[in-house]
Amino acid sequence: MRITLCGSIKFAPQIVEIYKKIQAIGHQPLLHEDMFKLVDGTARQLQEQVKEGAEVKRKFGFIKWWHDCIKSGDAILVCNFDKNGIKNYIGGNTLMEMGFAHVNNKKVFLLNSIPGEVPYVDEIKAMTDEIIFGDLSKIL
Repeated sequence: MRITLCGSIKFAPQIVEIYKKIQAIGHQPLLHEDMFKLVDGTARQLQEQVKEGAEVKRKFGFIKWWHDCIKSGDAILVCNFDKNGIKNYIGGNTLMEMGFAHVNNKKVFLLNSIPGEVPYVDEIKAMTDEIIFGDLSKIL
């Protein structure tokens, strides 16, 4: 299965680890190359600009890239970890990516449970096909 990995750029180290694990169990994970560069320190220009969210997203075409990647795959895995005091955080970009997957009939997996402290919980619930609670073997 071709699985696009989604989640906050702040989770890049965890997402790259999940990429390796998904690959090891026989799936084809899809992830923007800059996520790897953020982890290994070679994305210097990007690292300097990460705080400038909108400009970075536009300059590097991240939203469009993820849209196209999601359309080319079979499913997405939302890598939702704790952020800014919110357990299992799902932010605006990731919510959009879930929407891209949903309207393109791609399966939506959540790595961890649905965050309870965001105002768009109903939308997350409506688009989620399965919560795998950290168990990558549940991706079928």
